[in-house]
Amino acid sequence: MTHDMKILTETELRQVIHLDLAAIDCIEKAFGLLSTGKVVMPPVLSMALRDANAEVDVKTAYVPGFDGFAIKVSPGFFNNPSIGLPSLNGLMILFSAKTGLVEAVFLDNGYLTDVRTAAAGAVAARHLAPKVVNTAGVMGTGVQARLQLQAAHLVRPFERALVWGRDLEKAKTTASDLQKSLGIPAEAVEDPKRLVSESQLVVTTTPATDPILSADWLHPGLHITAMGSDQDDKNEIDPQVLQHADLVVCDRLSQCELLGELRSALAAGVIQDQSSVVELGDVVSGKHAGRQGDDDITFCDLTGTGVQDTAIATFVRSRLNGTDTGTTLSA
Repeated sequence: MTHDMKILTETELRQVIHLDLAAIDCIEKAFGLLSTGKVVMPPVLSMALRDANAEVDVKTAYVPGFDGFAIKVSPGFFNNPSIGLPSLNGLMILFSAKTGLVEAVFLDNGYLTDVRTAAAGAVAARHLAPKVVNTAGVMGTGVQARLQLQAAHLVRPFERALVWGRDLEKAKTTASDLQKSLGIPAEAVEDPKRLVSESQLVVTTTPATDPILSADWLHPGLHITAMGSDQDDKNEIDPQVLQHADLVVCDRLSQCELLGELRSALAAGVIQDQSSVVELGDVVSGKHAGRQGDDDITFCDLTGTGVQDTAIATFVRSRLNGTDTGTTLSA
């Protein structure tokens, strides 16, 4: 007996899935389900290939009630740009949750990961940022720097954007791109302290191994989302930030203890009682109230979860129903 399997390229996926409110809602729902305790999500399989200046992550999750589950392989080879290739690539495989048969292969080159990662940032902003954000800042100049602010703007339509990067020219290019895509003033700044002090929402998107955001820059009404630390040698945030924040939220506590900014705070001894740390799913589901007041300082640590990958992959599959997009194979 044969069954049909869809194969889609990155180009085809870009025609089906966009970074929009529907994608954000999809990821928000996934976090809410994660808080039920019924999702099966094993630890990330992560390899650091230091000789090749590379890393590979494998993530997955089974969500009761979903028709399928995804396994995502995400390699990052950071010397690739020097030979004219992108740093990130990879794919997602969607399996039937009823039979285990492969339903689809998404050759997305990391596109779906980019969308679901930016969407998670928007979920954090929706639940943790002040209700009114006039200025949003991003630290970093890569793809996620652009996507994180585009996603945040959908849920907190700020009026101005600030960009900081170690390379000022790249920061200027990123600011120019954001100004065009968002239709608001965007400025590159040389001083990261200024970016934080003038922003109500800050997103860090770098692979830094030493902190780029100091606790001395915190101010009432600030929300920070850190999404760059996803390996045990990365650290964007001064650990004291987590100590001074009124609320610390993780996408998955067990992951952030090993890979995220929480890991650095635990290592520095500034957080010893993890009972005060909340998971994003608990905020989404209403188990935890999240931000309590406009003057709160809130912090969200995003390491990327398998439930996001299953959510975005099944979302793609639902969008494909009744269309002839992609190549259908009988297996």
